[in-house]
Amino acid sequence: MNENRIIELEIKVAYQEDLLQDLNRIVIEQQAQLDRLDKMSQLLIEHIRTLQTHPGVEDEGVQIPPHY
Repeated sequence: MNENRIIELEIKVAYQEDLLQDLNRIVIEQQAQLDRLDKMSQLLIEHIRTLQTHPGVEDEGVQIPPHY
């Protein structure tokens, strides 16, 4: 191999390493977001179950307008 070919390969490897680090960072961020969404959905499920088992309990944040 000539020296130019080796330099080209080294450049490609450097770009691939950068890309791999970027992709790894993105995967970590997405996993954190999935974990947050999973926790949020579990809380919502628990809230819905509580409302279903205790239908007389109203959420203080949700009020029926006076015209109903």
